[in-house]
Amino acid sequence: MSSNLLAIAPIWYVVFLFSTVCHEAAHALVAKWGGDTTAYAGGQVTLDPIPHLRREPLGLFFIPIVTFLAFQGRGMLGWGSAPYDPFWQIRYPRRAALMALAGPVTNFLLAIASAGFMILGIKLGLWGYDGGLGVVAPGDGMIDALTVFLGILLQLNIILGVFNLLPVPPLDGHSVLGLLLPEDLFLKFLEVVRSPFFSLLGILIAYELFPYILMPALVLAQSCFRSALMLVGAG
Repeated sequence: MSSNLLAIAPIWYVVFLFSTVCHEAAHALVAKWGGDTTAYAGGQVTLDPIPHLRREPLGLFFIPIVTFLAFQGRGMLGWGSAPYDPFWQIRYPRRAALMALAGPVTNFLLAIASAGFMILGIKLGLWGYDGGLGVVAPGDGMIDALTVFLGILLQLNIILGVFNLLPVPPLDGHSVLGLLLPEDLFLKFLEVVRSPFFSLLGILIAYELFPYILMPALVLAQSCFRSALMLVGAG
């Protein structure tokens, strides 16, 4: 294992864990607001990673580490979860849809916050623009580590937000359809897709479609980033 991989691994993991915990805590909080206290009772309405790690040690610890090594430092996969009452979802499908939407929205807000800090740093002369969705520091040290952190935070949260909005089970996007479909049609849709078979099929479809959706999303994000730089006179 190279020294560069060892150096960047903790940054990748901190960003992944923080982003995923924020995503799941947002689900839990909005569910609580909507009347379902299942996740709240399980301690999921928190940014403390420990309750989330206890619930999903495989998805939040083991798989991220294994996939990071398998991808040779170019990415990290994993998952978290926040429990909810399926009968609550049937009674209040629109509230449940808002609960599902809260996770991806949180990821996009984290991406926007990261971009904001990066643009501010460029404006202040702390670092330079790399021409894509990142910044570069003039040397090594804490500033350099911060630029790596912000770049990963921006891109990973775009990926998480876009991926989770795909409208297939078990991803959040299939529940978000409750905001778009007539209630009776959405409830019939839920009845059909609740089986493990459809969850497996949904994951396979998502991984096939995702590259075709992600690239336009990253191009759009890069265009917005450049426009923001020009707007503040930093580009």
